[in-house]
Amino acid sequence: MTHWKTARLTVAAYDYGVQNPFISRAAARLLWSYDIRHLHQAIAAQDPDALTLDIPCGGGIAVRDNPRHIAVDLSRTMLTRARRKTTNLLQADIYALPFPDATFDACVTYNGLHCLPDPARAITELTRVLRPGGTLRGTTLIRNTSRRTEALYTVMHRQGIFGPSGGLTDLHTWLTNAGLTDIHLTPNGAMTGFTARK
Repeated sequence: MTHWKTARLTVAAYDYGVQNPFISRAAARLLWSYDIRHLHQAIAAQDPDALTLDIPCGGGIAVRDNPRHIAVDLSRTMLTRARRKTTNLLQADIYALPFPDATFDACVTYNGLHCLPDPARAITELTRVLRPGGTLRGTTLIRNTSRRTEALYTVMHRQGIFGPSGGLTDLHTWLTNAGLTDIHLTPNGAMTGFTARK
């Protein structure tokens, strides 16, 4: 997590690639055997009327210029890049969100859990700020989907870019242990989309 907070060049390069349709499509397919259209469909499915917490928002791939969409990230560099899309931004730690219990109708966390040292704890904190009946939606890389992607994941983990993460069963367990129900996992290559309800 420290890497994403301090490594400005990595952060800017990652965000540039994610925001560029050609690069993101090719890189997702080549690196993770992932069809990135699944991510864009999940983003498009967000309810614009729901009070939504978006963390880590990164450079703003899912950000909407909507006062009901709160974009949060630990990285000042990411927030500076997201400012191109909205000013409704906040720098905060996903493990200690500065919001009361049951604040949000929805929480979204795209492409971020696998970068964290403790994704289960992050899910618990996101669940805390969700109102009863609220939805958690996101995408994350999953371990052990193929030898090639696992080798790449291991390299990224050793460099401090990714956290330890886990497999599909781990993700389901993290969501369940946080008190979430109606869990739906949609694996695609090494990436998995998920939705769950509080």
